[in-house]
Amino acid sequence: MKLRFHSFQLPLRHTFTISRGSMDVQPTLIVELEQDGLHGYGEATTNDYYGATLEGMTAALEALRPEIESYSLQDPAAFWDALHPALRDQPFAHCALDQAAHDLWGKLQGAPVWKLWGLSLENLPPTNYTIGIDTIETMVAKMNEFPGWPVYKIKLGTGHDLEIVKELRRHTDSVFRVDANCGWTADETIENSQAMKLLGVEFIEQPLPADRWEDMGRVFGASALPVIADESCVVPQDVDRCAGAFHGVNIKLVKCGGMTPARRMIDRAKALGLKVMVGCMTESTVGISAIAQLLPRLDYVDMDGALLLSRDIARGVTIENGICRYPQENGNGVTLVG
Repeated sequence: MKLRFHSFQLPLRHTFTISRGSMDVQPTLIVELEQDGLHGYGEATTNDYYGATLEGMTAALEALRPEIESYSLQDPAAFWDALHPALRDQPFAHCALDQAAHDLWGKLQGAPVWKLWGLSLENLPPTNYTIGIDTIETMVAKMNEFPGWPVYKIKLGTGHDLEIVKELRRHTDSVFRVDANCGWTADETIENSQAMKLLGVEFIEQPLPADRWEDMGRVFGASALPVIADESCVVPQDVDRCAGAFHGVNIKLVKCGGMTPARRMIDRAKALGLKVMVGCMTESTVGISAIAQLLPRLDYVDMDGALLLSRDIARGVTIENGICRYPQENGNGVTLVG
């Protein structure tokens, strides 16, 4: 295989704010693998919270160029396992490589990845559209840019969270999900869950900081709404710990290291009776198309990242009013347009 890197600055449609900060441009790394004249693409965005930088990801993969380029791709999972010891501390970089390997593998095999996994595209869950923290007026305006979406995910962690949800509810009958990104206490979560259940909220995502396991046990027993782990569920070994503290897990491909470990986390979560969600970062259609291959196995999905951009860098899956549409291209279905 041949290994190439492409870096981009993804411009956002609006300033995107969560409880930890704001951004207008998202740097991202695209990994390209070429074999037999076919090209596979994978993505990992930078992330301050997890220490992922363009320089760090590129350096980690560049150090493995001889091993990567000497590999003849037959099985992406075996490829992931072979490189995991060297990339254990670089899951974002490994994610981009793993996505590219799956995209290339499907193209070499002449079929979409979901089909090679034996899945079907029936009864797929809709994706939410995310409303970042802003003034209430602006949050309403953002929601109205995508009217009639079946599910909206509302970022919270302010001093007036209930006021936000109440005002947004005045403008739509759609399902709400709320994500506090570690911004609440246990008491706030329990109290907010009562009111938000009456406001048509489906579940609460990661209300407490990731290390508050004892408090999450209390929330788990007292919340009026299901709670879904995000920052508390990063890698496969975290899934077991979430049982009894959360009702479900939100798996992020970049955090766990790609599609290969995500599939293993899905299997384990389902075995434990947990609901399963896969979420995205603010990323291009490259990363979103990788998530789409897992969609038939999910209860919930957050794959709106490319919709938050003012300009995309790839073609692949598209989202129409929350519904994922798959391209004719094999693999993950990705074509880089730059």
